[in-house]
Amino acid sequence: MYAVIRAGGKQYRVAPGDVIRVESQGTGTDGKIEFSDVLAVSGSEGQIGKPQSEARVVGEVVEQGREKKILVFHYKRKKQYKKLRGHRQPFTAVRITEIAFDGQKFTAPELPKKVAKPKKAAPAESEEVKAEAKAAKAPAKKKAAKKSAAKKAAPKKKK
Repeated sequence: MYAVIRAGGKQYRVAPGDVIRVESQGTGTDGKIEFSDVLAVSGSEGQIGKPQSEARVVGEVVEQGREKKILVFHYKRKKQYKKLRGHRQPFTAVRITEIAFDGQKFTAPELPKKVAKPKKAAPAESEEVKAEAKAAKAPAKKKAAKKSAAKKAAPKKKK
């Protein structure tokens, strides 16, 4: 099932689970957005119908940001006129979670929660080896620092 919605002066064909970038929207309540301007809805039999006021499309805000910069360059030849401006359009990325029409409700599958990977515990022996290696490297760094400080600028040549 899919629906055609209008948001920000543009039309989008959406299905449950789709992520679309629309012009910047308010976050709504709890990051949910309801698109009330539904232009068409496809039924489960593959037929497309014009919805009445009972069709609704609900989505959740995934991200808000700004698009890549677009350079706007104005130029008039032979008149010494050049003007360069940049523009970044704000957007809201919305994941469509539900399309409801004519008593039917189609929902997107839930996304799996991201679980942080536990850090591996290093064995005690390897910590000792790391400490010894660190101690061995420390004097080498000091010698390199002394050499760079000892360098002097070359004397100026006489004419």
